[in-house]
Order: sequence, then structure tokens, then C-alpha cells
Amino acid sequence: MKLRLAGIRRKSEFSPNHVVNDSLIIQRAGEALAELGAEVVYYDEGTVTPDALRENLIFSMAQGPTGSGTLMKIEDRGAMIINSPRAVMNCYRTNMVKLLPEAGVPFPKSVVVSTDAGVNPRGAGFTSSRIWIKRGDVHAVHKEDVTLASTDDEELTLLKEFYAREISQAILQEDLEGDTVKFYAVRESDLFHWYYLNGERRTPFAVERLREVASVAAETLGLYIYGGDAIIGPDGAISIIDINDWPSFAPVRDEASREIAKLILRKAQLYMKNHA
Repeated sequence: MKLRLAGIRRKSEFSPNHVVNDSLIIQRAGEALAELGAEVVYYDEGTVTPDALRENLIFSMAQGPTGSGTLMKIEDRGAMIINSPRAVMNCYRTNMVKLLPEAGVPFPKSVVVSTDAGVNPRGAGFTSSRIWIKRGDVHAVHKEDVTLASTDDEELTLLKEFYAREISQAILQEDLEGDTVKFYAVRESDLFHWYYLNGERRTPFAVERLREVASVAAETLGLYIYGGDAIIGPDGAISIIDINDWPSFAPVRDEASREIAKLILRKAQLYMKNHA
């Protein structure tokens, strides 16, 4: 019997500067699933409801709290969802900054604060002259959602701006010296692609170590399709600074879509076997 799967497209507000790329990767993954013999139907994150979505085999790029909450209800009724909405919400920074250090993943010093608290970051134990101010929930929607601040006034102004936008929590995070590396991966596959996002030094580092810590981070958060960013220190030390649930995979879209489809099909077949 042909498997029928539902694909959940990401709401455009959660794809800043990546609307086309995010749309392409889920479309290509669906096409690859069809080539493997599956039937695929699509829903939009902003309109999906438990009543409207009756499929029990689901692959999803939904990222917002409303869409994730809806999918958790669907997951609770027994559906298979990749990535799980619970894994997606583990990627919200207020959760991630606790879960990854607890799992031993090298991660910069981070403090969760209320945006209305008027916190002085220097009083939070930071010694660096620059501190990252990041919204505490979803990944960046506006350019100000992840900002490097150099003064107390800048930091407090950003927190107040978050509060005015009804973002209740933010992350204060130390600024690490080094090169930024971006990576993409699919669990249970050989796909692991990385490149220097920026970095004048292009400091050599152990790629297998990056793959190892990225994999631990993904398993800790519950992700199967993921990407992220790391800082390579002047001594080659690796620190994860962000993990993303189902990124665009733009540099390796064709290869990634095939690996994503194979992963989803394996999980779907196992689900059907266990629920026969």
C-alpha cells in the first residue's frame, strides 16, 4: 500500500530572508518521497488544525509556537512527526541554552532574562565588552532579534524593544572570539556539510569533532533534520552557538532532500510496522 504523508510548510514570518529556500527544501523532499513511492499532501503551518490534518505520517518545518502547539496535539494522538514539535520547541533559546550545556555540548555562557526586568548585563557576570542579545523563543524574525551590543544603553534598549514586541524573555550571551562555521546534517545519514560563514583566520579545526558535538546537540534536542552555527576559537576549540530545526540546506539542497526523504520513509515504514 502506498504511504500517504503530510508535509507542513513553514510560515513565511519564520523564514526571514529564506522564504524561497525554505519552500524549496520541503518541496524537494516531498518530490524525493514521491520518487520513492509515497504520496505527499501539503499543509501550511498557519492554517493547520488537528481536525483538518488527519494523516499520521508527517514531516514538518513548522516553527512558531502556535503551529508547534497544534502539532503536539496531533503527535499526542499517536502521529509520527519529523521533526517532532517538541524538538522544535527545544530549539527555542530559553530551552536550548539549558539543555545543551547539561548534555556537555560546548556552549557560550548564556543567561535567560525577562525583558521587563531592566537587567544590567554586567551584573549577570559578563566581563566581555560586547554581549549578544537574542530573543528567547523562535529564531530571528527581525534583524534586531540577534544583536551584538557594546554598551549598557544598547543592551537595555534592545531588551525594552523586545518587551514592546511582546517577547517576554531574552538571552544574554557572551561573544566568543573566532571564526563562524555553518553546518547542515541529517541524522542516520552521511550528510554533514559545513563552511566558513565568516572568518579571516580560517582557523584549522577537527571536522569530526564538530560533527560529533553537532550530533550530540541534535540528539539532546530530539532533532533528525538540523543545522547550526559554531565558533572556531583561535586554538581550534569548537563551541556550538545555535542549532536550527530543519534549515534550508541551500548549498546542498539536492543531496539533502534525498537523504531527508530516505530518513522520513524509513521512520514511516517503521511506524506502520509497529502500528500494524
